[in-house]
Amino acid sequence: MKGGIILTNYLENPILILLVLIIIVVGLGTLGKSLATNIPAQNPTEFSAVNIGDTVVSGENVVNSNNIRKVPVIYHPDYLIDDLKNQEYGDFYTALTTGSVETPINEITSGNVTNTGIAKGFSGPGMVTVNGSKLVVNAPGTFVWGFKTPYTVAVKTAHGVDIKVENKTVKSVATADISNSTVSGTNMTTNSIKSWYNSSDVGDNLTIDYSLAKFNDGRNTVTPSEITSLFGANTTKYMAGYPSGSPVMVYNGATNQTVVGSGNSVLGYYAEYDNSLREVNARVFVDGWNNTIVPPHTTAYGKTNVTFVGVYDPELKSYPSHGACPSGRALRAAVMDAGFPLPSGMSSGFYAVSVDANPSSGISIYNPTDYPVKVVLWTVGGGTGMSIYAQAIQYTS
Repeated sequence: MKGGIILTNYLENPILILLVLIIIVVGLGTLGKSLATNIPAQNPTEFSAVNIGDTVVSGENVVNSNNIRKVPVIYHPDYLIDDLKNQEYGDFYTALTTGSVETPINEITSGNVTNTGIAKGFSGPGMVTVNGSKLVVNAPGTFVWGFKTPYTVAVKTAHGVDIKVENKTVKSVATADISNSTVSGTNMTTNSIKSWYNSSDVGDNLTIDYSLAKFNDGRNTVTPSEITSLFGANTTKYMAGYPSGSPVMVYNGATNQTVVGSGNSVLGYYAEYDNSLREVNARVFVDGWNNTIVPPHTTAYGKTNVTFVGVYDPELKSYPSHGACPSGRALRAAVMDAGFPLPSGMSSGFYAVSVDANPSSGISIYNPTDYPVKVVLWTVGGGTGMSIYAQAIQYTS
């Protein structure tokens, strides 16, 4: 009877019970590890809270704990120790009463993922990926860029428009129903869409929204609604000014900026042209190209959100964008000084800008180097004596 009382006292001691359980767990450890080798690791796609390849920022949850596989306690008694270390007493109790234990998050993740499944330990836009059998978040490389790509497109039909998202028709809208609630996008107002509809033919299409796709590091397409939250408002503002297909730098971790090319020109006086309008076009050209970033081994264009004015040419009897050439010569000199080839849409002569090319979006420059280059242009003074300067600035880490 006395022995029974002593045993009862032991069983009523929670600390002693815990010690006994720990001893049992440790004792089963070797057996469990041997048995566990026959169980394949869980596929990270099964418990990832986002798609593999998606962009995430620090603080975002990347693990869906509801989808984490549970295993028999005998296979992984060491997981009970993890529960105790992490003060997951509820999971510990559930494991003891059910015989199944949830795989600890730190066993199935690594690389910038906490033991609670949160992305952490990096700055900038990270990317969810898989390393071996573990879910990881890769910090961004020094430079990350994608390309402005049509995402939502309106296609005119006989009775309205078909709305396509990534080339898949998602709905049809009757002409009378075109409004902010039925057809809208960050790139286009409803009035603009109606104006396009009234002047277009059946089968014509209009891009309403753009995504960022074809990233240099292989990450997934980022939809229009995600761009600002993942890459910042400056990225959204930048891409709005450039034509479809343009490269957009979303992360720049460079620590050095070096001027690798420069050029300059003067507006000059031409009696046969309206020189005040020429000055306008010279300044518009500067605005159209200033701060354009060309990633390595990539082609970039000037902006589309600038407007040139026609300057009457008595010889051509038409209204070209005279005045763009002086600014064009400065740009051409800077990028070719940096090792770029002659920009497309330009000539090598004094009249740098082709008459039939838009001086901004109709010109493209190719960066053959291994580092991004930013084009900077500015003016000094005014009138026919106005000077135009250009620099090609290379980013390096």
